[in-house]
Amino acid sequence: MACSLGLGEKFTDRALLEQLALVAKDAAALHGVIMRTKEDPNSSEVVSYAPFTLFPSPIPKSIFEQARLVQKDFNLLVDKVSRDSTFLEQALASTIIVDNFTARLFQIYRHVLQEGTSSPINLGLNRSDYMLHCGENGMTSLKQIEINTIAASFGGLASRMPALHRHVLNVAGIHDVHVMDNTSVVVLARGIGKAWSIYGSDRAVVMFLVEETQINIFDHRLLEHELWNQNVPVIRRKFEDVTEKGCLDGEKRLFLDGHEIAVVYYRYGYMPQHYTEKNWEARLMMERSRAVKCPDIASHLAGTKKVQQELSKPGILERFFPDNPDAVSRIRSTFAGLYSLDQGDEGDRALAMALRDPDMFVLKPQREGGGNNIYGEKICHVLNEVKDSPERSAYILMDKITPLPVSNCIVRRGSPLKPQTCLSELGMFGVYVRQGTEMVLNECAGHLLRTKSSEFADGGVAAGVAALDNPYLI
Repeated sequence: MACSLGLGEKFTDRALLEQLALVAKDAAALHGVIMRTKEDPNSSEVVSYAPFTLFPSPIPKSIFEQARLVQKDFNLLVDKVSRDSTFLEQALASTIIVDNFTARLFQIYRHVLQEGTSSPINLGLNRSDYMLHCGENGMTSLKQIEINTIAASFGGLASRMPALHRHVLNVAGIHDVHVMDNTSVVVLARGIGKAWSIYGSDRAVVMFLVEETQINIFDHRLLEHELWNQNVPVIRRKFEDVTEKGCLDGEKRLFLDGHEIAVVYYRYGYMPQHYTEKNWEARLMMERSRAVKCPDIASHLAGTKKVQQELSKPGILERFFPDNPDAVSRIRSTFAGLYSLDQGDEGDRALAMALRDPDMFVLKPQREGGGNNIYGEKICHVLNEVKDSPERSAYILMDKITPLPVSNCIVRRGSPLKPQTCLSELGMFGVYVRQGTEMVLNECAGHLLRTKSSEFADGGVAAGVAALDNPYLI
């Protein structure tokens, strides 16, 4: 499929764009595409629309279907990796020496592994993120950026975006563009509800572990409300609450404020700054408990950049899918070039490639949350500082993707509205539940399209760079 332009280029009348933007902002409020404000992030007294694109963006149908179909394979892969302690030990051996955050996570993992896992139920809510690589021949291919195994956000707001764009298109007189439904919040809730049901106590609750500053609370609330609609009770607590009031009984059941916790759903805890020593103690207590963790510590580690790079090596996918070459092929077709920077011949070759032509690569630290990647001449600066040190193992190198450009307008509070060249990132949500050795649920759970101006190299919606979008298939 050749690279293509979006709807934004069709609209050069500034007055019409402004009129459509006013309609769209009201539609965002009507349909719940909203966030709290930076000025008052813990109050819902005054809210604003979340950043969004004025029009949906084109995605080749074959590419979208490829991403949707491979998601169940990625769900299985994450689960299989999380259960392979030998692989995790080998894959992260160099990283935990130089990256303290990964090392602390791994310390908890080893503790739980030695003590024995207390819960036979594993719940995964993942999101695999891709860009559409536009090759020199003008053909488009799907390339994975990363897979998020903890706090994969925007499943709630993404489910509300189709109604917004349908209304804008209708007002604009565009009737030949179809915006598909997005059931992400329903399917994600189904996974949490399934794990809660298997836990087996009607009195137990699902606990959302959240941060102090909650600008994106309505994304959470949509998922919470869906769970309540399924008669699954939900509470929201912070690390500090777990530290001060949480405890395990003799059977390792987790209790907090008189509630038995069936499921701990992490919407926080994926960055070093999220942890004090007390928070680390709370994380360990939750991991040791009988509660279902989403993710458990092993699945959290399975989503690290280093594991992503190790999985791209020849023969590694076959280790996890020895009897399923089709799954191996589907997964491997999405991989961009990924390279280890560990000390040794292989790492030296990758380092030399990056220093020789930094604009061809992205340097990735072991961090989640967006805005952490390193580009261009900054790659040379970082690698020259660590090239003779084991510290370089804290990074991996990835081929830089040349994404499919589209024309659109981004509607963001306080920013001027204008047609601009944009780049989109397609995410596919996945949900799985395993009980013992039996996989009882494995589904693709909807999609997320985020679009940003081409002037930005990195960053998501929560970071103030990208905007929520919808795909329309071409």
